[in-house]
Amino acid sequence: MFRPALLLALFPFLAQAEELPAPVKAVEKQGITIIKPFEAPGGMKGWLGKYQDMGVTIYLTPDGKHAISGYMYDEQGKNLSEQVIQKELYAPAGRALWARMEKAHWLQEGKKEAPRVIYVFADPYCPYCLQFWQQARPWVESGKVQLRTLLVGVIKPESTGLAAAILAQADPAKSWHDYEQSGGKMTIAVPKTTPPALLKTLKDNQAIMDELGAAATPALYYMNDQNELQQVVGLPDSEQLNTMMGAK
Repeated sequence: MFRPALLLALFPFLAQAEELPAPVKAVEKQGITIIKPFEAPGGMKGWLGKYQDMGVTIYLTPDGKHAISGYMYDEQGKNLSEQVIQKELYAPAGRALWARMEKAHWLQEGKKEAPRVIYVFADPYCPYCLQFWQQARPWVESGKVQLRTLLVGVIKPESTGLAAAILAQADPAKSWHDYEQSGGKMTIAVPKTTPPALLKTLKDNQAIMDELGAAATPALYYMNDQNELQQVVGLPDSEQLNTMMGAK
């Protein structure tokens, strides 16, 4: 499950349009930011909030005099609060970040009509990015998966220059493919200075990666069947790989 780090940046403070009950205000003073109300079971009213970049739920008792912060479970042990947080906060925030990636500067590999799209934040010197690229070959080459690579420079001081040099090629997507296919051994001429436009592209990609909360490459993102953003940071294991590629 993807839990966006910058929840507040993606959601307006809808709850401020109505007066909060006194017990909920008291909870708010404990450092919880109230985002929006929701209808809760058992005659209670609920509010979604955020505390230290995590979604939280607050419930007002029917008498309106007490507020409870925490999870609500049903008789089967199902966490009703997590369902609300995922549906109302994390899923919309994930879709907003997906839209950010769609507008970014990425290198396409695979068929345009592929049923599964995966965004990959990759550094040219990242060995795990290379391993993932190799693992993805069967799905990409069969037309089942399209990779969209956003280059960043995070591994070495030389990463930015090499990433910019790849982007400066006549066909950057092909150059990235050929570079990865060579196992990172293909020689690419790196200028002494990075053109400002390419430097901006790399910084923009890095900013999106930071917003997504990823601190390592490869950072991988895709939408599941419920249209919810999924995240895998680092080299995926076999189960994660199959799920990501849509194999199951």
